[in-house]
Amino acid sequence: MTRLGDLERAVMDVLWDAAPAASGGVTVREVADALDGRELAYTTVMTVLDRLAGKGMVQREREGRAWRYRPAATREAHIAQLMLEALDLGGSRDAALVRFARSVTGTEADVLRAALSAEVGTTRPATTEAGATGPATGATAEPAETGTTGPATVEDGPTGRIEDPRPGRPALDEATDR
Repeated sequence: MTRLGDLERAVMDVLWDAAPAASGGVTVREVADALDGRELAYTTVMTVLDRLAGKGMVQREREGRAWRYRPAATREAHIAQLMLEALDLGGSRDAALVRFARSVTGTEADVLRAALSAEVGTTRPATTEAGATGPATGATAEPAETGTTGPATVEDGPTGRIEDPRPGRPALDEATDR
C-alpha cells in the first residue's frame, strides 16, 4: 500500500469520518466543504479523489453527472496494513514485534492480549511455547502469532480479524518466519 501524502490523508480522514453516516458515499463538493480552512479548488479535490480511486483507497459510483466516493477499507484496516508493511522493512519480524509489545502502555497491552486470546481461541490451536514478556508493561508476545496469517487482503470484517495483505505470501510458522 502506498503511503498517503498530506492532502490525500486529509481527504481520507473526511471519508473515514463520514463513512458511517454516508454509506452511499460523499461527493467531491462535500469533501471540499469538509476540508474547510484549506481553500482548495474543486478540481484539486476531484484530482486527489481520482488518484485515491486509482490506488484502490476509495470506491466510487456514478450518481447522475457526479461521483460518490467512500473508503475502500476502514481507517483501522489501513493502519494495520501500514504496520504489516513496516514489519517487512526490517530483518526480524519477531524482534520488531517484541520491541513493539514492550513499548505499549498497560491499556494497549490489555487490548493486544485480548485480541490474541480471541484469535487463538477461535481460529488457531493454542501454543505451548512461552512468549517473551516485556518489563515495562508485562505484555506477552506470542511467537506462534507472528506472521502466521495466510495471504488475503486487509479487511476488518465481522470477526474483527486483520489479515496479512501481501498477495501470494504463504502462511508462515514461527520456524520459517525467522
